[in-house]
Amino acid sequence: MSSLPVIAILGAGSMGGAILSGLLGPDVDVAGIRVTNRTEAKAAPLRSDAVESWSTQTDPAANVTAVTGAGIVIIGVKPGMVPDLLREIVPALDPSTIIVSVAAAVTTETMEAIVPGVVVRAMPNTPSVIGRGVTGISAGSRATDLTVVRALFETVGTVLEIPESQIDALSTISGSGPAYVFYLIEQLTQTAIGMGFTPEQARIMVDGTFVGASELLVSSGVEPGELRRRVTSPHGTTERAIAELEKADLSALFDRATASALARAKELAAG
Repeated sequence: MSSLPVIAILGAGSMGGAILSGLLGPDVDVAGIRVTNRTEAKAAPLRSDAVESWSTQTDPAANVTAVTGAGIVIIGVKPGMVPDLLREIVPALDPSTIIVSVAAAVTTETMEAIVPGVVVRAMPNTPSVIGRGVTGISAGSRATDLTVVRALFETVGTVLEIPESQIDALSTISGSGPAYVFYLIEQLTQTAIGMGFTPEQARIMVDGTFVGASELLVSSGVEPGELRRRVTSPHGTTERAIAELEKADLSALFDRATASALARAKELAAG
């Protein structure tokens, strides 16, 4: 991996914290890491030889200090806070600084109206915390090369470069997707408990099955439909269960669920 410039993370919540974890990996070469959080309670634990960390509560100039001289600034605050934060830091930005926002619904057009340089939108997901994330990145109108942004997010998983018109749709699949998987795990676990297994037994069965199936999918390189067919013996018990799932029309259900999530993203973008 090529060397990364000084990176400032403004708001190291779940996503910012996941990115920070990736940057602290043993094989990552980064010139410097600076982090700001609102409270000292959140800022203090992040301080180390590798990380400079400030609280905006105790140091009102913390964000400006963090971005001064940074090559990449990651905006990790809530969507409604993004415009004011950009106005706060823009006087301290170098002309070459790349602004990367992981906030939902805030368009590059909105950011470019405030920031004179390059802006990029990114949509990571929570498995980034363990380096297994999927991140979509979309360039603003002034961004011509996403190499360094791609390298940044490759520290926490896989990266897809997509047009901004697809970033909200991506958020309904990979962004919200972990919640869908966890929800399925919850429901199957409750079914197991209803069949008389203890909660611990149900957890071992269900969690282990999801992890094992996922790892088999990755390691085998076989399409999920084919793997499903290999488990589904003709006229067997699994075939009967799959038939019941097909009656529920899961494909249409997921279509409706993701469409609803996409509609909400558009509502947020509209303010």
